Amino acid sequence: MKTKNGKYKTKNKANSKSKATRLSVDLGFANVDLVREKIRGYPEVILCTGKKTEQIIKIIRELSKKKQNVLATKANAEIYGKIKKVVPHAKFNEDAGLLMVVNKKTMGNRNRGLGKNKTILVLSAGTSDIPIAEEAALTAEFFGNNVERVYDVGVAGLHRLLSKIEKIRSAEVIIVVAGMEGALPSVVAGLTDKPIIAVPTRIGYGAHFNGIAPLLAMLNSCSPGVAVMNIDNGFGAGYFASLINRK
Repeated sequence: MKTKNGKYKTKNKANSKSKATRLSVDLGFANVDLVREKIRGYPEVILCTGKKTEQIIKIIRELSKKKQNVLATKANAEIYGKIKKVVPHAKFNEDAGLLMVVNKKTMGNRNRGLGKNKTILVLSAGTSDIPIAEEAALTAEFFGNNVERVYDVGVAGLHRLLSKIEKIRSAEVIIVVAGMEGALPSVVAGLTDKPIIAVPTRIGYGAHFNGIAPLLAMLNSCSPGVAVMNIDNGFGAGYFASLINRK
């Protein structure tokens, strides 16, 4: 910067460094991403599986310091009970296994492009698939989307699915959760021009191979326009649907 006497003044590097945005916080066991929301539109999400409750609490605290909303997946009632004591405003949905801490009303650019008429529809083939379907639905709602649910409309009774054809064709993107033989996403894809996100579940018998059978069926779908998540990955489906819906 040039001064009145014509000389140039250098900036204080120490001050500049202190004002710089911190990209992450190293907790030793985790390197918490503080700018994920600015880059992706949504903050870092915590997978509880394999983590100690104390570790989850410390990560939540770091994200909360930056006033970021926190979503933790594959949580359980025991984890929630311990976290609730130190984070009183934490919420938990036991069916979906989702723990949520809302620190602000809006989340970065999460609402970009979302209109009142843009809806994510979540379908489940059976009642047993609802926990994963709810994980997808609540994830999408957490990220600011309008979500509708239609459950227990599997291929064993196609009239149930066809009675919801108007909802299917009016949705912006459709998440289809199914176990057993995993046929439902292919059927739904043949009824609409909207993108389908298929989620295989562990629900089934014997040769179902704990979700492998529906996973392979969905990957081999004859109907084009079907994207497939990993087994029981309702969160991934809700996140992906949010990215599509905000465009």
